[in-house]
Amino acid sequence: MQQYIQHIRRELNRLYTSSEIAVLTRLIVEELLGDQNIYFTNDKINHLSRLQVEKMEDILSRLKRGEPYQYVFGKTEFYGRMFKVTGDVLIPRPETEELVEWIVSEPYEGSRFILDIGTGSGCIAITLAKEIAHARVDAWDISEKALAVAAENAARNSAGVRFSRTDIFQKLPDSEKYDLIVSNPPYVTESEKKLMERNVLDFEPHEALFVPDNRPLLFYERIVSLTGELLEDGGRLYFEINRGMAEPVAALLRDAGFHAVEIKNDISGNPRMIRAVKPASHGQV
Repeated sequence: MQQYIQHIRRELNRLYTSSEIAVLTRLIVEELLGDQNIYFTNDKINHLSRLQVEKMEDILSRLKRGEPYQYVFGKTEFYGRMFKVTGDVLIPRPETEELVEWIVSEPYEGSRFILDIGTGSGCIAITLAKEIAHARVDAWDISEKALAVAAENAARNSAGVRFSRTDIFQKLPDSEKYDLIVSNPPYVTESEKKLMERNVLDFEPHEALFVPDNRPLLFYERIVSLTGELLEDGGRLYFEINRGMAEPVAALLRDAGFHAVEIKNDISGNPRMIRAVKPASHGQV
């Protein structure tokens, strides 16, 4: 096996750091052998089949092109669970885990009816369905392909989430009101593309990432405008946000009548999430 391991390391050398190469080597070997322990416990494997070698070379080729390893292996971990990811959905980020952690850590009484807008892989909706007792969760996305991935993830994780194809910029179907709405919408401006890494630009779905420079709050504005019909009085609204747009999003929420508006920093100290509460006396947003 060592000859293959050395080959993998040589192929990835200078493209990744030594620690990244170590992780990728382990993932490749696990993918080839189908047993996550065999890499460490069995030194007797010294031959791969032709199909295994072809698979290894395909993985290496994709990694050398800069394709994110989550897409190469078709999966990633989020909040302790495995999720399928394809090029039709964004790769879940640590910041999104922190948003989910914030929601989960809040006190809840009784049942909670939750809506995830722009669900993508379903990682937020599925995690909330699993982590919040008595939660009922709906999840919307405009992409049929993303919804197919999300539905598969829900099945894999035994989560009861209702998915539906919904365009929030069109007339919405009749719906119950929700106690909690969460969204990680597109928020990267077109002008910020030049600051992004190539593996994001080349492989992740742009419709889930970018907004026009002249309408950076496009999705936040629309979601806030819908809370009059979607969010219960006293309900909570959570957003993941562009770290450069924290104050404008907070101002949007306050202007719409929300209170208890709180911006929260991620582990790196960047303002990346926000929570607001719809007043019980709220008449219209």
